[in-house]
Amino acid sequence: QVQLVESGGGLVQAGGSLRLSCAASTRTSSIYALGWFRQALGKGREFVAAIPWTGRATYYATSVKGRFTITRDNAKNTVYLQMNSLKPEDTAVYYCAAVRSIPDTYYYAGAYDYWGQGTQVTVSS
Repeated sequence: QVQLVESGGGLVQAGGSLRLSCAASTRTSSIYALGWFRQALGKGREFVAAIPWTGRATYYATSVKGRFTITRDNAKNTVYLQMNSLKPEDTAVYYCAAVRSIPDTYYYAGAYDYWGQGTQVTVSS
């Protein structure tokens, strides 16, 4: 079982930047990839970005591509989401997730096995 702890959420002005962090437990051998999802008020959980634990592949939702960047630090068992040019529509609770084996799709929340507690991101105009 993997434990995920998120941090970095907060309030930011439109056009600003924010970096989210997700620290995983030391049992990272059980992780194939890490991802970020978000859930706005009254909406379902939406895919944001994902990154396998090895290699250079990254995956992004079209709504954030070019503005958000997902990275990892394997030595720190941590994945980051750098969010630039933030918009009010980015406001949501952001969740870190991990999948223990290669998924059929990175875009489906049900494919992930472990979840963090979520961190609130609010973008004001």
